[in-house]
Amino acid sequence: MAQQSQSKPTLHDTPSAALFLGTKPNTLAIWRSTQRYQLPYLKVGRKVYYDERDLLAFLERSRR
Repeated sequence: MAQQSQSKPTLHDTPSAALFLGTKPNTLAIWRSTQRYQLPYLKVGRKVYYDERDLLAFLERSRR
């Protein structure tokens, strides 16, 4: 069985992800609730995390 070489994901909480994207944490909360953008997130209990790879892909799509 071949193993895939995948790096461990870098997860950002909402304030960190907002800083990364140049927006406010409340904006991300609104985007989650309205599903305005396809920005995947992981919810663990009450905490929300974003994979840095998804944040980078979102920024790339936004620049087009």
